[in-house]
Amino acid sequence: MACTGWTSPLPLCVCLLLTCGFAEAGKLLVVPMDGSHWFTMRSVVEKLILRGHEVVVVMPEVSWRLGRSLNCTVKTYSTSYTLEDLDREFKAFAHAQWKAQVQSIYSLLMGSYNDIFDLFFSNCRSLFKDKKLVEYLKESSFDAVFLDPFDNCGLIVAKYFSLPSVVFARGILCHYLEEGAQCPAPLSYVPRILLGFSDAMTFKERVRNHIMHLEEHLLCHRFFKNALEIASEVLQTPVTEYDLYSHTSIWLLRSDFVLDYPRPVMPNMIFIGGINCHQGKSLPMEFEAYINASGEHGIVVFSLGSMVSEIPEKKAMAIADALGKIPQTVLWRYTGTRPSNLANNTILVKWLPQNDLLGHPMTRAFITHAGSHGVYESICNGVPMVMMPLFGDQMDNAKRMETKGAGVTLNVLEMTSEDLENALKAVINDKSYKENIMRLSSLHKDRPVEPLDLAVFWVEFVMRHKGAPHLRPAAHDLTWYQYHSLDVIGFLLAVALTVAFITFKCCAYGYRKCFGKKGRVKKAHKSKTH
Repeated sequence: MACTGWTSPLPLCVCLLLTCGFAEAGKLLVVPMDGSHWFTMRSVVEKLILRGHEVVVVMPEVSWRLGRSLNCTVKTYSTSYTLEDLDREFKAFAHAQWKAQVQSIYSLLMGSYNDIFDLFFSNCRSLFKDKKLVEYLKESSFDAVFLDPFDNCGLIVAKYFSLPSVVFARGILCHYLEEGAQCPAPLSYVPRILLGFSDAMTFKERVRNHIMHLEEHLLCHRFFKNALEIASEVLQTPVTEYDLYSHTSIWLLRSDFVLDYPRPVMPNMIFIGGINCHQGKSLPMEFEAYINASGEHGIVVFSLGSMVSEIPEKKAMAIADALGKIPQTVLWRYTGTRPSNLANNTILVKWLPQNDLLGHPMTRAFITHAGSHGVYESICNGVPMVMMPLFGDQMDNAKRMETKGAGVTLNVLEMTSEDLENALKAVINDKSYKENIMRLSSLHKDRPVEPLDLAVFWVEFVMRHKGAPHLRPAAHDLTWYQYHSLDVIGFLLAVALTVAFITFKCCAYGYRKCFGKKGRVKKAHKSKTH
């Protein structure tokens, strides 16, 4: 950038700052995950682009939301499936959640709807089959990989090209976060994912928590079987999940301890919960009109997430019946068949500005599937929730909010119209729910650095320093028996037993020396007197 011809010191300073910024700019490879996972990851990518970094996003050519209008280099690769295949498999998966919810690793493996995961896992094989793309990535000299770990492809890419990685996730299925970060997770008060337990578990729940942990170690590798086979093909060596996760430089976790329970963490685990929250913007005229027409009762926002497009007819009618029995206007994001019993106070919309509506003072409650994005928007804006979790971490999110008095959880498989009606009336009319969510909102917002800025800082940190080896614990270099100090315990036990044995032998020897002959003499003397 030419700066000649400027005499004023202010433009000169601006020029120098810009020059320094671009001089420090790096080159980042991004391997994202499709769907709602991309929403918040994209915000980090966009800010990194604005800060002058050269960003390359690698994505499948078939996707729902990836790569739309990104102001950076986007590299696509062909897939073994079409968009219709993707829609069909996800629809089957979503529909199955209305019949039986996944609450264990075993039920996840035994589900007949897991083809959607195999489609996601197959992406990495397609990526590495594209030799031109692989050659381009090899020659690009990236500073780091920014990735979503769900389908393992980003982890495989990082390992293949020997690049430091920054993981961006709400959490990790199974025990791989604890293993990958070498982070303790005591089963006595850290509930496993999918169970929906609080940190104050009963004895029965602690037993179930231990069984779940055992299930993870026995069965999780089967869930990731296809992904690990692809990783082994690409890396040309047998690969485990630990091999992939253990080289992560920084874990950016979309959580914080306002939502989650206190637990041990490692120095390379950075909490960026609420990264999707932002200052509410003015609403479109259509939604302003709905709010103005609601009168003193206000509105209820209803959304089960961007990925849930329809609800079984019987369940949709039960929901519609309950919504018609409250005085508030309900804005329901729903693209399925319109329930025949939909009341006049319920307005169906194909899209709604969720965060902006939750930030409006006339919003009384939020009906949500308890996905982390919606939960954090509710926390940020102080809106109590009625939660209807469907799958994944949603049951856990709902339990955490219910435990903290910020909402009511309903079982979508068993709930009736009356259940939903009562839950809505409770969170709207009982002031304790509003007070509790406002307290959580105050705690969440009381922080020195905004989550987005924190995420950007750590990505840049890894790019600048080519990783974060100083944050890597020595536990990675220990065997399992060394980690649990079994060798030390065994050695000390052996020493203690040896000392005890020698002491016993010495005492026995001393006893015989002191009392052995006298006893024999006395016995011999008695026998002579007879």
